[in-house]
Amino acid sequence: MPDDLYDRDILAWSEHQSALLRRVARGERLNDVDWDHVVEEIEDVGLSELNAVRSYLRQMLAHLLKLQGWPESTACDHWQLELRGFQADAVQRFAPSMRQRIDMVELYRRAYRQLDGLHLDDRAPLRFPGACPWSLDDLLEGDPRDLESRLASPAS
Repeated sequence: MPDDLYDRDILAWSEHQSALLRRVARGERLNDVDWDHVVEEIEDVGLSELNAVRSYLRQMLAHLLKLQGWPESTACDHWQLELRGFQADAVQRFAPSMRQRIDMVELYRRAYRQLDGLHLDDRAPLRFPGACPWSLDDLLEGDPRDLESRLASPAS
């Protein structure tokens, strides 16, 4: 296989490398494994999963803020449906080792900033909480209706 396959066709490269690694695992001695890129790709897989979970959590936070900011919007049902989808995707891809690498303060700041200056239904939002009222466990395990109602309760 050409040396530039990694740059030209990552799918073909990954299939070729996985076949080589299977042969190595069976005890064959090979010099063709592209170790530098294999290591890089393995690291990237983990980071990609972590970034996907962070993205789903940020989207959950943005949708919860929309529900708080525009509770009378005709889009609320859509936001609630998407919120459930983002939660399901986050739960499916979450791994315990990610916990220490997920910064809820930063995710909330990004979601908050995403909505900054937004007007929906020709209205500015109602006031958003200054700090994130949800924990990582809340977002991963909580019923979306309960997450939304936490914003409406005076105790939060």
